[in-house]
Amino acid sequence: MKNARHSKAASSANEQRNYKPEPEQLSLLPPAELVATWPAADTLPAEVHDRLLTGERLTQPAFGTHRWRLAAYVKALGYLGWPVRSAPVHFPGRARPIAEYWYDPQTIAAARSMHGKGAA
Repeated sequence: MKNARHSKAASSANEQRNYKPEPEQLSLLPPAELVATWPAADTLPAEVHDRLLTGERLTQPAFGTHRWRLAAYVKALGYLGWPVRSAPVHFPGRARPIAEYWYDPQTIAAARSMHGKGAA
């Protein structure tokens, strides 16, 4: 009997791993207002922010391997209120997936409207 419970638990763990955090019913709600602060100019978080605002999807190799961890700059943007999306992607020559970061189109549009209102 213990083995039967164990296989059921393993099955539910696999289901949780494939869980998508965006349920369809929440798409009926209006998007939350973007309340974020722009990163300081001429900093690496500002460079990441500018590149994400173009719609680019960044990985560490695309950002440049001569710099410190891209994840640290993305985390800094998160602290400033920017909702950076991420997902693991497979990269040639690497055994494990690496993170890819981007802004969704709503965030880009909201940032452009904020910038038009005098945000620096």
